[in-house]
Amino acid sequence: MSLSVPDLMALIGYLLIVMAIGLYFSKKNTSTEEYFVGGRSFSGWVIGLSLVGTSISSITFLAYPGDAYKTAWLRYLPNLMLPFAIFVAAYVFLPFFRRGNTITAYEYLEDRFGPSIRVYGALTFILGQLVRISIILYLLSLLIHELTGLSSEMSIILGGLFVAIYTIVGGIDAVIWTDVLQTIVLMLGGIFCIVIIIDTLPGGLEQIMSVAYEHGKLAFAELKEGELIPVEWSFSLQDKTGSMLLLMGLTAWLTEYSGNQNTVQRFCASKSDAEARKAMYVCAFTSLPIWAFYMFLGTALYVFFQIFPTDTATQILDGQLKAEQILPYFINHYLPSGIAGIVIAAALAAAMSSLDSSINAISTVSIVDIYKRFSKTERSDGHYLWVAKLIAMFVSVFMIIGAILLMNAETKTLQDTATILVSIVSGGVLGIYLLGFFTNQGDSRAVWVGLLLTSLFTIWTILAKKELLPNGWGLPFDLYYTAIIGNLLMFLTGFIMALFIFPRRTLVGDLSVWGKKK
Repeated sequence: MSLSVPDLMALIGYLLIVMAIGLYFSKKNTSTEEYFVGGRSFSGWVIGLSLVGTSISSITFLAYPGDAYKTAWLRYLPNLMLPFAIFVAAYVFLPFFRRGNTITAYEYLEDRFGPSIRVYGALTFILGQLVRISIILYLLSLLIHELTGLSSEMSIILGGLFVAIYTIVGGIDAVIWTDVLQTIVLMLGGIFCIVIIIDTLPGGLEQIMSVAYEHGKLAFAELKEGELIPVEWSFSLQDKTGSMLLLMGLTAWLTEYSGNQNTVQRFCASKSDAEARKAMYVCAFTSLPIWAFYMFLGTALYVFFQIFPTDTATQILDGQLKAEQILPYFINHYLPSGIAGIVIAAALAAAMSSLDSSINAISTVSIVDIYKRFSKTERSDGHYLWVAKLIAMFVSVFMIIGAILLMNAETKTLQDTATILVSIVSGGVLGIYLLGFFTNQGDSRAVWVGLLLTSLFTIWTILAKKELLPNGWGLPFDLYYTAIIGNLLMFLTGFIMALFIFPRRTLVGDLSVWGKKK
């Protein structure tokens, strides 16, 4: 694909604005308080839109349209639990994270369970994010390579350096404001696509709705043997049912709003509890329409290529090509010059909004939860600020190297190994927080027993998935529900251990809902 001059101008203009934001806020970063939480001065709508930018990522831009194009709206179902999770987080989780001058999600874990659990939470977050940003940069480089014709290695290096520069110099201020911009660009990119589709189709929007309804493309349905089958609404661990997918979504979103530093850091950057709650509501009631819009975009693409079929579109529908390729294919062949550049900028925004947040969050956790917490020598704030930027630089280098390793791997073994490692060590994080928030029981001993059993459970599911276990040792549940079972196992094991074997030696005080000051 070669970019026209208008496309190139639109794309360069967007990138220059992003870099300018980073350089502008670099002047404000004279303390760690500013670098990590922006002086705790942000209003709810700004934090809310930045949360949208962080959470929607490339999955929204590519995977949602691809899934709706090939199947139906089943992927959207778990997202419907976001408002319920946010309601719980806003009135139960939030007060614990905004006590005093909290900066990270893992400071609470030390207060509640001790320093070893804090370190565990911090290290598992860092490990998971390092894997995540390497994968995202690798995927971003594929788009850069296709657009510019640069080598894959150069695409990774340039993409990584660009994100690294504005993130390192701009701190959380640059991350939040560029995420707001990236959210807006992402929405504009999708709108341009849907307008072109509606304008091109003979029957416009009405034709999209009628054909989609006739073909079952608007249902919560699963593709089985080439036929869309609506999901059942029963509770079953063996099948993908609507009820279980909602429960899975609730688990995922509660985890996002309890143990994910990318999210909790935004709470701490808000100017007040009320503004932090407003940010959650902005995020929920902005994200849901955006996700639905991109699902609908996939449905519209299905109708479009039913009316104007092509070999590539048919191959994607038949599974010969990946479903995620449908939107880039449409952008490449059907968008007018200039508009394509804006939509491509939206694709870059989707990836960059995830990368910048993770780089800053890793730097924050490394300083607050590990370096500063366990340093035997008290240093100046300027020293910690300098080290934070240095860590962000090392993280960026790791991200670039990781993406290059993924690119050169002949198989997916490297990515699978990294993902498996993260799954083993980070399982049950929600269970730890729920044990802390909702009980007066448990200390580090009980939690470590729970973590050990949860890790063994995760290893079992991985081995079973890869068919490395003897007959009879298979899974009695669908792998979709591993997170639900793992977190439940963590919570129950920790609670039982605390109740009968490792009773707590000190009072919890106001660190649970039962002792929280009214």
